[in-house]
Amino acid sequence: MSSPATLPIETPPISTPALRSFLSRLSTSLRQSLAQSRPWTELIDRTAFSRPENLSDAFSRIRKNATYFRVNYLVLLFLVLAFSLISHPFSLLVLCSLLASWFFLYLFRPSDQPVVIFGRTFSSRETLMILVVLTIVVVFLTSVGSLLISAVLIGAGIVAVHGAFRVPEDLFLDDQDTGPNSGFLSFLGGAASSAGASIPV
Repeated sequence: MSSPATLPIETPPISTPALRSFLSRLSTSLRQSLAQSRPWTELIDRTAFSRPENLSDAFSRIRKNATYFRVNYLVLLFLVLAFSLISHPFSLLVLCSLLASWFFLYLFRPSDQPVVIFGRTFSSRETLMILVVLTIVVVFLTSVGSLLISAVLIGAGIVAVHGAFRVPEDLFLDDQDTGPNSGFLSFLGGAASSAGASIPV
């Protein structure tokens, strides 16, 4: 019995140092961010909930609570997004395949390892353009995009409702570190620079 035909794509190896640096920055950023989260008992303290007097009061509460509970709110958004993807396995598979394509073919690909498909060698610029087009198609022309948007809207709605009804007077808002390098996404700057330094565009 003959072996099944395989797609003639030569996938370049991942640059291990760049990948390790990215994973290290991601792990460090997540640990630091989660360490800044507020006790969940404060988030769900039923004695601290009341109806806002008007829209201005509601927006003021949302702003203050978003500053104080920003890490907790991001965790809630992530959980809603994760639940939505897990409940739709096909969309999760498509999204994971898209992310894997970015990792293997561009972000952590050594600069001296070209992408070869059907015997044709693609430059880094061409690979980037193909991945951008593929991302646009997947996000905007499939159910993945609508699922992500719906999950984000649901999570944002939960956060907005909680922020509007949670009275922030008992919260201490002056000890917040709102610097540009804090938060879940602080690792992206360093990771992007390290990956971009090893990949010509």
